[in-house]
Amino acid sequence: MLTLIAAVAKNNVIGKNNELPWHLPEDLKHFKTLTTGNTVLMGRKTFESIVTRLGKPLPDRKNIVITRQENYPAPEGILIYRDIETALKNHSGEQVFVIGGAEMYRQTIERADRLEITHVDQEVEGDATFPSIDLNIWKKASEESHDGYSFATYMK
Repeated sequence: MLTLIAAVAKNNVIGKNNELPWHLPEDLKHFKTLTTGNTVLMGRKTFESIVTRLGKPLPDRKNIVITRQENYPAPEGILIYRDIETALKNHSGEQVFVIGGAEMYRQTIERADRLEITHVDQEVEGDATFPSIDLNIWKKASEESHDGYSFATYMK
């Protein structure tokens, strides 16, 4: 199963200067609960922002990084692919979570089976956006409301 997971503002913004434009500890816990023990796929900039923030790759997950850079100096245990197609083909039997950035979401939303979206109840400035969720394709399977945000699951 291929799942896109993201926190998305009302105006579809997901990031600014390669960082999250908000601090929602509950969203980070939700993300950790859903992705731990699974495979996470991300672009190079997202990977680098995680390492900058945490000082290491995401623990207890298989980390896949997509980059066009030849000989990218990734830490041991990080799987590097030049394109999404090859990565998904090589990990087809796994629960894969696409965790960003914007280009990774754009390239995978049409083939995804599920969306795990934290709807952030604000409009923010940013330079990275999540693709529009076409409600003719995606049906909200569940939603859990909180003060200022909600967790929603969409299925095709």
